Amino acid sequence: MDKRWKQVAEILVSYSAEVKAGERVLISMGEIGSYPLVQALHEVAIKVGAHVQVQFLAESLRHSLMKYGTRQQVEWLPEIEEYGMDWADVYFGLRGAYNLHEHADIAPEVLAASQGVLGRISRMRWERTRWCLVRVPNEAFAQQAETDVETITEMFFDACLIDWPASALAWKKTAATLEKGSLLHIVAKDTDLSFSVANRLWQVGQGKFNLPDGEIYTAPVSSSVNGHVHFDFPGVFGGRLMNDIRLSWKGGTLVEATSSTNQDFLRRVLAVDPGASRLGEFGIGVNTRIDRFCKDILLDEKIGGTIHLALGRAYPECGGTNASAIHWDIVKDLRRGGRLELDENRVYENGRFLMG
Repeated sequence: MDKRWKQVAEILVSYSAEVKAGERVLISMGEIGSYPLVQALHEVAIKVGAHVQVQFLAESLRHSLMKYGTRQQVEWLPEIEEYGMDWADVYFGLRGAYNLHEHADIAPEVLAASQGVLGRISRMRWERTRWCLVRVPNEAFAQQAETDVETITEMFFDACLIDWPASALAWKKTAATLEKGSLLHIVAKDTDLSFSVANRLWQVGQGKFNLPDGEIYTAPVSSSVNGHVHFDFPGVFGGRLMNDIRLSWKGGTLVEATSSTNQDFLRRVLAVDPGASRLGEFGIGVNTRIDRFCKDILLDEKIGGTIHLALGRAYPECGGTNASAIHWDIVKDLRRGGRLELDENRVYENGRFLMG
């Protein structure tokens, strides 16, 4: 086994979740390819004295449910999942990539319903456990990132094995500066979007909830969102790609939502519940060791030089109040043009912060 799996596991146990002896740890193994990290993480957690349980999940199994199950089965929230979130002190979600076309034959309304259930489980996770999610590189991940396994694996390790306390300190200084502002304005090609961040807190993704990590984020005042945004990267949700997404808000209400692909699915996701079409998060990617778009939000939202907007659920720790079963991040690249203005002062341009 590559010794770096053990190094990642050590970070997850000792730094990310700070697992203690006697605590209950649930490891969710997504796809067979995530097993090397499962094995390393299981060993490290056992050695610190934790009680460890492993569950296995795969998109091929979810596909069978959506294809052959009734609507009642698809919308059923598995009791064992809810029990697991109550049982566990710590939850590690090791997400192996899968074929993005896995669910191509599933009707949009069925896929949207299934995503709603996953969103409810996700809410339980972040409300009831200390948790960290990891996207584990594999062959499918390399294919969707349009590269080879060695390249994507090296990028993964490079982005994970950094000095997290030192990086967090630098990012927190930037967050503290952003926290002094009230009105944020995004200006780029086909994009002119503004919203209030007054009295909101800016948080730092510092390897506690995701690995690799690296973002600075907040919760916009949902009712203050005005303008439009175009996403040059495709939105990815439930294994479906939505290209050329264009969204427009007026007074916080979504008034336009289009995409050049899977537009029907886009609109069904936005109609899952009343909060799904409202803006729940704004974030800035700051991990420069992630340098390619992988069609996977766990990495893509961390790309240094990008920003992302999340539809749906807001993070209460930022002061956000929007509630939804959905939390869907969509990434926009500002490295080759675009800026952020805070109270009419340029603070970010062409993928770089301008303040000291």
